[in-house]
Amino acid sequence: MTYDDSNWREEYKSFTSNAKELELLENGPHSLASSWYLMAMRQKWMKIKGYKDPEPPDCQSSFKEWNQSINE
Repeated sequence: MTYDDSNWREEYKSFTSNAKELELLENGPHSLASSWYLMAMRQKWMKIKGYKDPEPPDCQSSFKEWNQSINE
């Protein structure tokens, strides 16, 4: 991760005037659904700031490669 998201909640407050969102940013989630909503807000903040999560590594292998590693 090449960005600092330690205070994204404070930064996001400047992008919204929605009372529900502001309350969620201040007090945190109180249910599973509100945690999903908070995560969606974080993703929106990342998009606004131009941040992207790194691509996961390619860990795919073929059966042939696996079989060769077992036979060795």
